[in-house]
Amino acid sequence: MSFLAPIWLVLTAAVAVPLFLHLMRRRIDMRREFPAARYLLRAEKENVRRLKLRNLLLMLLRTLTLLFLAMAAARPIGELLGSGHVPSAIAVVVDNSMSTGAIVSGNPLLGRFKTMARSVVQGASANDETWVVTADGTVAGGARSVVLEAIDRIEPLGGRADLMAAITHAAGLVLAADLPASTVVVVTDGQSSQWPGDLSLGPVRVVAYAPSDTAPYNRAVTMAEPRPPRWSPKGSVTVGASGADSVTFRVTLGGRTAARGLLRGSDEQVVRLEPSERGWLAGAVDLTPDELRGDDERHFAVWIGDAPAVSVLPGAGVFVREAVDALVQSALVTRGSAVEVAPIDEATKLPALLIAPTDPVRLGAANRNLERLGVPWRLEEVRRDETVARGTDVDGTSVRVRFPLRSAPGATAAPDTLATASGEPWIVAGPDYVLVGSPMTADATTLPVRAQFLPWLSNLLSQRLTREGSGLMHAEPGAPIRLPAGVTGFEGDSTIFSAGATVKAPSRTGVFFLRRGEERVGALVVNPEREESRLDRLSGPELTARLRGRDVVVTADPSEVTQRAFDASNQRPLQAILLLLALACLVAEMLVVRQAEPRGVRQAA
Repeated sequence: MSFLAPIWLVLTAAVAVPLFLHLMRRRIDMRREFPAARYLLRAEKENVRRLKLRNLLLMLLRTLTLLFLAMAAARPIGELLGSGHVPSAIAVVVDNSMSTGAIVSGNPLLGRFKTMARSVVQGASANDETWVVTADGTVAGGARSVVLEAIDRIEPLGGRADLMAAITHAAGLVLAADLPASTVVVVTDGQSSQWPGDLSLGPVRVVAYAPSDTAPYNRAVTMAEPRPPRWSPKGSVTVGASGADSVTFRVTLGGRTAARGLLRGSDEQVVRLEPSERGWLAGAVDLTPDELRGDDERHFAVWIGDAPAVSVLPGAGVFVREAVDALVQSALVTRGSAVEVAPIDEATKLPALLIAPTDPVRLGAANRNLERLGVPWRLEEVRRDETVARGTDVDGTSVRVRFPLRSAPGATAAPDTLATASGEPWIVAGPDYVLVGSPMTADATTLPVRAQFLPWLSNLLSQRLTREGSGLMHAEPGAPIRLPAGVTGFEGDSTIFSAGATVKAPSRTGVFFLRRGEERVGALVVNPEREESRLDRLSGPELTARLRGRDVVVTADPSEVTQRAFDASNQRPLQAILLLLALACLVAEMLVVRQAEPRGVRQAA
């Protein structure tokens, strides 16, 4: 036998009270005999043995009553005796990741999981402590009604979450409760991608439910990518889906259907659009609904505006002038003064594409102009050693003449290096500028004569050097994100964030516009992880092998989950038994006292 509240055993000292009173009754300080009472001596001697036995029995019953009450207050537990189950700390982990929204036999899997979780919590006694933990780490505990309400509010997440972290947290909760039994109940679909490795939970008993039926077939939108991110105003959306069969898709933009099409297998399609709207727009690609609705739609956001107005200074070079002429003819840029393309030493303002001068004598003038424009970079002495550039869109470009770039003294901004040459910065970017460390001539670099030069230049002018539409962010549901400077909140949400705050992305998918005051300045696109669309499951033995605890039980029978959750020990609480014994002693004492009363007194009563 052991006790959950041994401090109350100090009450057993009260058993000395009946014994003390019994002994006090036997003390006789003075004995006087009266002649008239002598005839009673004979009767007293005949009855003394019966009186002694009665008093001894009363003392024993009263002592046992106090002893049983004191032991019951200490909440004893013992093997094989008692009723119910040993006081237990039970945390129910409900997998509510996106995959549990799949429809099986006409109902979502999550509905089945919530029913099992309710059954476990309802089976808990007043001596138990219960919690419910969801896959995104949300915890609810306390009174049974509070936990049951939390279970009813559980909804499928928009993405994957971290089930293993939730189970680990649940194990910490039950161990901290310091009760005789610590059990974690896990209800999950056993999705393989949620279990990348083994999970050790220490001295915790684990009861897990995983369905044994086959996962439903699933098709998902795997790609909905606007290209380029800013349209001026033309653009395209690259659409892709998983699966081997053909499926129809729809592209919506600004709440209206923009295109429809047919995807064959896992092929990708490019949908070209030219919307009339301007500014930030939300879009989506959706498929015909199947058993898992959460991945039948994928969101995107795009900024739509007029083509950037570009001016090219004469010193930029013939290749740059001809490339800009081609972009103007394609309506990707227009003539104007919004963005300047110029040699570093001739540039007059930002935003600008700054190109190294063709004459090394202009090095000093170039550095002075960089300082005047507020660009935190400087040119070093010219180098004439052939090397190969590494970077997006320019990888493999030959560089023969270059001015190595170095940060200006006192520069605090983090460098954004777009390309390197011999491991040193060659093309760098920052707010309102892109700086190239070589002149755009054929003898300095092969970049202007390569096929990638035109799309590279178009991307810089319409994406890097255009101030509007730069606030596009991507995140997974519930992931931490750092908001851009100046963003004060999400559109439609009254919460105000501090500058550069780190917040959690919404747990549901969609496009959430960023605002600065009342102005829309960007968009956060939240989409589920692509691996969440793979519904293949672990078998029961495989899941058992991944879970490491004191005792691991994996079952596919929902009724077995509740039964197994509370049989962690053959010990049972003895409190009720002891209280019944104390009550029996009190009843016996009452009977003994009434039996000793004179018959006339009993009849009068």
